[in-house]
Amino acid sequence: MEKLSHKARTRQRILDEASVAMRESGTEGIGVAALMKRAGLTHGGFYAHFASREELVKAVITEMFTDSARRFADITALQDPAQRLNQLVDNYLSEHHCRTPGEGCPMPALVSEMAHLPEDTRALFSQRREAVRQRLVQTLQELHHPQADEVATSMLAEMVGAVALARACADDDEARTLLAMSRRSVKQRAGLETI
Repeated sequence: MEKLSHKARTRQRILDEASVAMRESGTEGIGVAALMKRAGLTHGGFYAHFASREELVKAVITEMFTDSARRFADITALQDPAQRLNQLVDNYLSEHHCRTPGEGCPMPALVSEMAHLPEDTRALFSQRREAVRQRLVQTLQELHHPQADEVATSMLAEMVGAVALARACADDDEARTLLAMSRRSVKQRAGLETI
């Protein structure tokens, strides 16, 4: 494997820090000065890697979806589509995912902000979101679900919404209940056995 150059490693460090900040605080959570301090770098060094804050946001969106795919790689590699979908739903709608937004899927963290961002940023987010939905469609098709496309759309919407709502709950028991109810609902819609 080729060793990254110092510049590439520095850019990756900025992206890693910005990914956590953006998942935890949204796109407004990425102030250039604070981000560079968080990464242990000088403010002026930012422009050696990104032409603008907007360019950073787009790069971070790409990075977050790539990172999320890596985190779910063991599940998406499972051969049995029912097992794959069960584990995906369980992991996505888990208390751990809910409690660790800095590590999780970017969709619950960012979906409410997308309407306020530039069109090219929204298009990038939509493209990445659609790739996730298509993986759900493919798994449902492997399970011979008669409405794979429609069900994948509603599953994704509920899972993203459930995590976002659970994170907003002031009461941990309410958040756990919401996640559990969504797990059952999503699995039932997908035609999976629920326990």
